[in-house]
Amino acid sequence: MTDRNAESPRPSVRLASLAGLMALLRRHPRETPIVPRASIAGSALIAVVAIMTFLASLTTGAVVVVLGAAAEWQSDVAREVTVQVRPMAGRDIEADVLRAVDITRSAAGVTAVRAQDKAESARLLEPWLGSGLSLDSLPVPRLIVVQVTPGRPPDFAALKARLAAEIPSASFDDHRGFSRRLRAMADTMVACGLAILALVMAATVLSVAFATRGAMATNRPTVEVLHFIGAKDAYVAGQFMRHFLLLGLQGGGIGGGAAVLLFLLLGLISGRLVGGSDAGALFGGASLGFGGYLVLLAQVALVAVVTALTSRRIVRTTLKAVS
Repeated sequence: MTDRNAESPRPSVRLASLAGLMALLRRHPRETPIVPRASIAGSALIAVVAIMTFLASLTTGAVVVVLGAAAEWQSDVAREVTVQVRPMAGRDIEADVLRAVDITRSAAGVTAVRAQDKAESARLLEPWLGSGLSLDSLPVPRLIVVQVTPGRPPDFAALKARLAAEIPSASFDDHRGFSRRLRAMADTMVACGLAILALVMAATVLSVAFATRGAMATNRPTVEVLHFIGAKDAYVAGQFMRHFLLLGLQGGGIGGGAAVLLFLLLGLISGRLVGGSDAGALFGGASLGFGGYLVLLAQVALVAVVTALTSRRIVRTTLKAVS
């Protein structure tokens, strides 16, 4: 059998702690919290929360950038389709191009039609064939760029059937396959971001739980004295919750603020770093926009709330176990 005297303070110790607590409260009636505000454990928890918030903000910001780029690409794809006219024996490719232009221009929902000339086709092939190469002897297809009305595109099936019937060498591409792959990539990025955020939040909850248990163990005599004078569990838990809410706000503010400054810096220099490159064409820079920064600020508040609620739950569970 366990000795209850070994588990709880002796009456004399409890009375001494009560007397010391009452004297402290009389000297500082509004400035003395149950949990000390400045401690090594509190500083360590602020650092951990700051690191976790910084990593979570980087993940969220990257997801926002990718989603914005994907939405912009899908919007561009939805406004444009292409018709490819291939050289075919016994047919005049120039006449086929002019006929394809007339057919697409007459379709409802088409706003502009432009056929690329041989020079533009040659520039498209330069990355693979090099410059200064004569393409007269090569069966190089001709592309026709068709701008459509967003939200009211033409009947693609009817347009494709008419082109195939009148121009056997023409093929129609509405880029739906590319749009599906782009949407799948964006969804994958969102899923990976959510998984990383879940791991970061789990690590934050565990860190707060350990810190709360340590604070409870350090301040156990004070908590027992408060129980002795009639303090409710909700009051004690509220004191711990406010303490860890402030720690969460400080750590979240440091980590989130560092992430915001990093994205602002990347947004300012991204034009020089990726301007004109494939990365710049794909992502359009690293600027989050106003909505993205609001998401980061909301994430800081979420980290602070999770920190406070975790500490409150741990404290109430511990108080029920010792009562």
